[in-house]
Amino acid sequence: STISKAESSYIQVGLCSDPALRPDGRALTDFRAVSLETGTAPLANGSARLSIGRNPHDGSGGTEVLAATKLEVETIEDGGEDKGRVVCTVTCSPAAYPQLSNNALEDLQHDLTTIVHTTLSHPSLHPENLKIIPGKKSWLLNLDLVILSDAGNVYDALFMAARAALYDTKVPRTRFVEYKAKKRGPAGGAGEGMDVDDTATEGTSGFDTRQRKHAMDFELLDYWDEGEPLDGRQRWPLCVTLNLVPGAHFLDATLVEEAVAAVRVLVIYAFEAPHVPVVQGMRMLGPGEVTSSQLKTLLKDAEAHARNIFAGLDAKLKEEDVRRNQKASESFEQR
Repeated sequence: STISKAESSYIQVGLCSDPALRPDGRALTDFRAVSLETGTAPLANGSARLSIGRNPHDGSGGTEVLAATKLEVETIEDGGEDKGRVVCTVTCSPAAYPQLSNNALEDLQHDLTTIVHTTLSHPSLHPENLKIIPGKKSWLLNLDLVILSDAGNVYDALFMAARAALYDTKVPRTRFVEYKAKKRGPAGGAGEGMDVDDTATEGTSGFDTRQRKHAMDFELLDYWDEGEPLDGRQRWPLCVTLNLVPGAHFLDATLVEEAVAAVRVLVIYAFEAPHVPVVQGMRMLGPGEVTSSQLKTLLKDAEAHARNIFAGLDAKLKEEDVRRNQKASESFEQR
């Protein structure tokens, strides 16, 4: 956001004063209103729509992100991995950044995608239930995030939306299938050298779903939009953006507030346990500098902020789970 020197000075003086004064009256660590809904994309395996600071009366303004996951079967020969893969892509709506040229928009998308993908595809976060057939087939989890509007604090919004969509994701259960040819007698014309299963007897099925050792294919036990939750869904990280001004830092910056911050520190936390956040990644944006002693204090503060954000988002996700299950139950009863 481009603002005049006078406006920049006015906002910065307010942020650095005691008590701090922000243009919208919030305290330094207050967030704008956060709205979240899961299951918003009916053809996805998991989805969420999140907004920060949207006007509740007319739905305008604010930062808004749509996130959706889609599972595809991938063979190891075609570049898949035995344990499965996670691929993240961030797309920016031109309406969200009307001031940017096409090239600048592509650069922004690339930068955002790099941060999200390198964080969420890290082996320490990898879900165990993306495997299908060891050494042959696995799930490719595509996570697509679309920024519909940007009114500041887009990194926190991206990671909250990503966490919500991944939390909402269901992985269809699978069962191994091996085809066995039936043993045929002399009258059946089975000649020498034919590959038949000597253990098969007449009356047994050609599809054996019990043995996994020589599985050749698989079948789905669920519909595409059903299944088990993604393994380790509590671990998916959140981002805390610390916006630094002389002598203070503040959260959930608007675009004009971001313009006056000398540096922004992104601290990304994963959650092995709800009250034990672990640093999963960190980035520094802007021309300013941060000393090692400052960084130590900032990380301690960011950890406390991360716990608060996690608690609020986790409560909302559990509430959405209950709402979705009730809705599904009512739809089933009406059939």
